[in-house]
Amino acid sequence: MPNFRLNQPITFKEGTGFTIDQNGVELYVASHTGVVFSIGQNVGSGSNVQFNEVTSSKIIIDDGSLILSSDTITGSFTQTGDISVSDNLVISEDLTIQGILTAEKIETEVSQSAILFESGSTLFGDDITDEQFMTGSMSLTSSLTIDGYQVTEISNDTSLTDESSTAVLTENAVKGLYQPFQDNATYMRKSFAHTGSFVGSSTASFTAATASAPSGLTSTSKQDFIFFLNGTIMENDSVTIQQDSTSLLLKVNNDTIGYNLENTDEIVAFGKFNS
Repeated sequence: MPNFRLNQPITFKEGTGFTIDQNGVELYVASHTGVVFSIGQNVGSGSNVQFNEVTSSKIIIDDGSLILSSDTITGSFTQTGDISVSDNLVISEDLTIQGILTAEKIETEVSQSAILFESGSTLFGDDITDEQFMTGSMSLTSSLTIDGYQVTEISNDTSLTDESSTAVLTENAVKGLYQPFQDNATYMRKSFAHTGSFVGSSTASFTAATASAPSGLTSTSKQDFIFFLNGTIMENDSVTIQQDSTSLLLKVNNDTIGYNLENTDEIVAFGKFNS
C-alpha cells in the first residue's frame, strides 16, 4: 500500500447513502489513522440489497435471470409493494397478480382463455355511452337483465302456451304465431264472382271451387255466398250448394223459392270462391 505525505490535514465528508466513521474530522499525517467508508448495507453477490428507487435505461442481472431494457422484461422476479411503469410493459411469460388489477383500458389478443370466479360479480363499463364488442358465440346460463327487465329464456314455442313474461320469442315462434292470422286474413279477403250454367230446372253449375277455411274458422258454406237470378237475390233458405270436383253446384228448392230455373236465366254467384 502506498504512503501519502500531506502538507495540510485532509477531511472526508459523508454523502447520501455513503457513511464515513471519520466524517468531517481533520486528519493529520503525524499519526496513523484508519478511515472506514461504507454504504449502509452489504452488496455482495449473496446479499439481499434494497433500494428505495432505481432509475436506469437498462438493468442486467449478471446471471441473466432478469433483464430490464427499454420496455421489455425477461426472466422472473418478485415485486413487493407498488410498481409504476410509465411506458409499455411486455411480459413474455405468465403474469400472476395476487391483488387487484386496475386499468383504464385493457386490450387482449388471445387464442384461448378461461376465467374462474370464486364469488362476486363482473361489471363492464361505468357509463351509458360505453360499448362492448364481441365476435363469436356466447353461452349464458341463468337470466339476462336489460334496463332492469329480466329475460330468463329465448322461447321457440309457436303456441305461446307457457304465457311467460320473461321469455323472448324466436323468429320461428313469431312466424308460427302469426301464420294463422295471415291465413285467416287471406281467406277472409277472398271474394269472387262467377256466372253459372243451366243444368236443370233446379240446378246450376259454376266452374269454380270454393275456398277452404283455415283451421279454427267455420267451414265454407252457402252462408258465404250470394246468388243472383237475373239480377235479383235468390232466397238463401231455398238453396243448397255442393262441390263436385272442380264445379260448384247450386241446387234450388223449387217449391219454397216459387219458380223453376230456365235455360235463358242468368245466374251469378258472389262469395268465397278459391279464385
